[in-house]
Amino acid sequence: MDDLIEGILGIAPGSPLAELRRRRPEALKHAQGAYRELLMPEDPGNVSHADRAALALRVALREGDAALAKHFRGLLEEAGAQEAIMLAEDLSAAPMEGRLAALLRYADVVGSHPADVSQATIDTLSAMGLTPRDIVAVTQLVSFVPYQVRVIAGLRAMLQEKAA
Repeated sequence: MDDLIEGILGIAPGSPLAELRRRRPEALKHAQGAYRELLMPEDPGNVSHADRAALALRVALREGDAALAKHFRGLLEEAGAQEAIMLAEDLSAAPMEGRLAALLRYADVVGSHPADVSQATIDTLSAMGLTPRDIVAVTQLVSFVPYQVRVIAGLRAMLQEKAA
């Protein structure tokens, strides 16, 4: 997929909205590059591609974008990661000590109460085998998905305005 956002919204190549987006080629390039680097880096470190997709799914669901959540759920389905899907969709029955559950809870805190992230939070992630690089990547990912949601919402509004 050349551009995830255009794919999700069904923006046709050459359409007025696609052409408008092409006026900022650097913005397109960097947004799609950030998506690839944060979700599917060549070297994922100690946070697998499936874990990253589960984090992105969790955030997309929290942000209320069903289409973006469907995309991330699809990545997990392709990977056969049903347990990750279940955890990302509902942490209420998750064991407190599980690594993915801890990452998903971290995503929730970063997204809803970032001031509550403490050194103890980081130490807990480090104790699970995450390096500082891994923790930064996770934090960037859970901060990037809301950006995607906002871009999609703006473009969706433009599409609806055009249709009206």
